[in-house]
Amino acid sequence: MKTRLSAAAVLVTAVLAAPCWAQPVYRSYFKSQLAVEHNLPFSSGILAGDTLYIAGTSAFGPEGPRKPVGAEAEARLVMDKVKTVVEEAGMTMDDVVSMQVFCTDPNNYDAFNRVYATYFHGKYPARAFIGASTLLFHARYEVMGIAVKP
Repeated sequence: MKTRLSAAAVLVTAVLAAPCWAQPVYRSYFKSQLAVEHNLPFSSGILAGDTLYIAGTSAFGPEGPRKPVGAEAEARLVMDKVKTVVEEAGMTMDDVVSMQVFCTDPNNYDAFNRVYATYFHGKYPARAFIGASTLLFHARYEVMGIAVKP
């Protein structure tokens, strides 16, 4: 008799718990205007449930030659693009919990930080600042991250 009750209890627990772990995660896909115009094969961000995954983002793209800008101006351009994706997902930069910054010249660390700090209010995401020999389109920085809705 105890065996039947135990098995029944396990079955009832599994059935009641199923909706918690078996429900599909809702996804929204965000694609930048540049990615749309150039038919690029990626999303700029994907919101899966309450978590936003921000694709690698640089200040420049395949649109052709560009005017050179300084390290701080380029940092602002890339962070503005990240902010756009975050806001399209209905979040703020303060919802960003993790960032990875790829940089072709570690000497630009301070320039990037001066700009980066202006995008957050007090608490910063966990972050890695990673040296890279080259980035697409001769960018100095490429940034990717994760944000979570509160």
